[in-house]
Amino acid sequence: MTEGRVNESNGYGIRRRIRYERRAEEPPSIAAATALAQYYGDDVTAASTQLYDYIDPDALDSLFADTNRGGSRAGGTVEFETDDAVVTIRPERVDVRPID
Repeated sequence: MTEGRVNESNGYGIRRRIRYERRAEEPPSIAAATALAQYYGDDVTAASTQLYDYIDPDALDSLFADTNRGGSRAGGTVEFETDDAVVTIRPERVDVRPID
């Protein structure tokens, strides 16, 4: 499986900021789980932070899915917090940053 691209930048907190560029065919839930694993320095298959502990992955994917007529939905943003990070999901990328 080809992975999206991860850009890391050092933040001023304990954790670094992660920007994960999502591939068009990659579900937002997979992109968010991968970005969270990168943020925590985990392997995505053995990540200590599970996405479903914070947000319903199926509902997240539905928010960004094509309409019933096959058209794209208008751009939007979903944001949620884990214990120590803010995850922002956009159609083209996922950003993870420390809680300010």
